[in-house]
Amino acid sequence: MCGRFSFSPLTKIIEDRFDVKVDSGQYTPRFNCAPSQDLAVISNVNPDELSFYKWGLIPFWAKDKSIGNKMINAKAETINIKTSFKNPFKRKRCLVLSDGFYEWKKINPKEKIPYRIKMEDNSLFAMAGIWDTWKDEAGEMINSFAIITTSPNELMENIHNRMPVILEKKGEKAWLNETDTDFLQSLLKPFPAKKMTAYSISKLVNYPKNDSPEILKPATYNF
Repeated sequence: MCGRFSFSPLTKIIEDRFDVKVDSGQYTPRFNCAPSQDLAVISNVNPDELSFYKWGLIPFWAKDKSIGNKMINAKAETINIKTSFKNPFKRKRCLVLSDGFYEWKKINPKEKIPYRIKMEDNSLFAMAGIWDTWKDEAGEMINSFAIITTSPNELMENIHNRMPVILEKKGEKAWLNETDTDFLQSLLKPFPAKKMTAYSISKLVNYPKNDSPEILKPATYNF
């Protein structure tokens, strides 16, 4: 599962890394991105600009938008089978931009420790996502997304049994543009552990209202 992440670089860094235009009036650095929030993505229908979609996929056929609360992730192993995900997988894909994600390691039945997982060189990265557009009876339209997850690499397996699909840089444009679903499926694999690092952080991250650089600082625990 991937239920929280961060994306807080300067606008110019985003533009240079992903070759997109960023509206500085829309973009705000986020240190605690959470489900139901409007977050930065690059979609296959608007690949030259940074867009903001709601985290939690609402299929176009849904009767109620609250269904998105249950669909923040999609498993790579079944994405081409599940009714909610198979059509977006074929036609509506996006890059979910990040500089680190958070996961909670279970220490004992009552205790979990939050970890920040990022690139070892502190570089930005893109997680594989799918999106859809939902419209209610009043005409309200919502673009929403889910992050695809896969089995953990050697670093993550000590923290959690799932991790987001992080695309290799050379695979990012292919994820947006490719139409061969077998090839797209081949991209949905664990990112190399040797390129990543992880450290424990404060439990401030447990609450989405806490959205400041303080969350990124290392923290130690004694049990």
